[in-house]
Amino acid sequence: MMGSNYPVTENTDGPVLAEDGPVTADSELLYRAPVLDEAGRLLCAGWARNPLFEYNPPVLGGAPRTRITQADRYIIFSATHMIVFEVMDGGYLGRIGVSIISFKDRKRSTQIFDSLFPLGRYELPESSVTGSVRIREKKSSLEFIIMKSGARIIKVDIPRFGHHRYLRGEVVLSPPARQTQSLVTLSSWRREKKTFRYFCCSPWFITEGVMQFGTAEIYFTRDNAWGIFDWLREARPRRDIHYWACACGTASGKLVGFSAGYGSVDSAAGTENAFFVDGVIHKLDQVVFHIPPADWLEQWRFSSNDRRLEMSFTPSQERAEHKRILLHSIRRRQVFGFFSGRVILDDGTELAFWNISGFAERRKTKN
Repeated sequence: MMGSNYPVTENTDGPVLAEDGPVTADSELLYRAPVLDEAGRLLCAGWARNPLFEYNPPVLGGAPRTRITQADRYIIFSATHMIVFEVMDGGYLGRIGVSIISFKDRKRSTQIFDSLFPLGRYELPESSVTGSVRIREKKSSLEFIIMKSGARIIKVDIPRFGHHRYLRGEVVLSPPARQTQSLVTLSSWRREKKTFRYFCCSPWFITEGVMQFGTAEIYFTRDNAWGIFDWLREARPRRDIHYWACACGTASGKLVGFSAGYGSVDSAAGTENAFFVDGVIHKLDQVVFHIPPADWLEQWRFSSNDRRLEMSFTPSQERAEHKRILLHSIRRRQVFGFFSGRVILDDGTELAFWNISGFAERRKTKN
């Protein structure tokens, strides 16, 4: 378990880069490039402000199909609730999950549909900006629809959510401006051949709509509701551990959000750490999670090695899950709550933020 002063792993071998890869001095990728070559080897590593990398599942033959993870996740917030929608194909195990977290009464309800060896059955898109997801499980349905305008629509209809209530509704997630940026990273694991992690996060959506949850209605209004899109395609190593946190809200009249994460993956060429203001990225270097070792529901602290980010996390509630099939297991621990702190933006100005909604998680996988 991570202690209260868990160090960021020091990289000594240098970033994994193609010999003539399209990489700038700070490993920001500026040109379009395929993720893998025809042999399934990673061509370049780094980060980008837009999804420049071309993900091509037919060339994944170098990695066992049971170790390929494809996941789309949306997290939406209002002043009273957080809802997490997730579709994940993990090779051995597939999951369609929805969690509803109430901030007011500190209650949580979760509905998960598991399937063994989905192996592409969910037909998740190859791009994070095009393609829609439509899932049918028994009498339930979940849809992620991407519009040409950049807006996204989430539709859900689960007649027996938690076996005694239903969840039904539709929300629209809109970008705050025409020219928005995302945090996109492409990396691999050291000394693990045929592995890669292609990650995209957009923590800046404006959310509108309503969800009917049993007899209650959960409203998402334009001035008081936000959303995050989390997209992952990867070929995992035999063992992996990953920490990630995200949040979205408003500060000083601006839409703000962040992504922060690290783990056993090699992030030398580009970390998963960035702060966003009105859809514009401000890239951060390494971020450390200072987790209270005795109780994850006590206050956390986050800090960056470039001293640009300092924030606290006040947890509200916690969720843990453990799934195992044959030699594969996945453990995930999630904590939901509120983030406050300060960040130094790229132009040197300081921005303070208070109580923006989000969550942090740790995921361990073993194959």
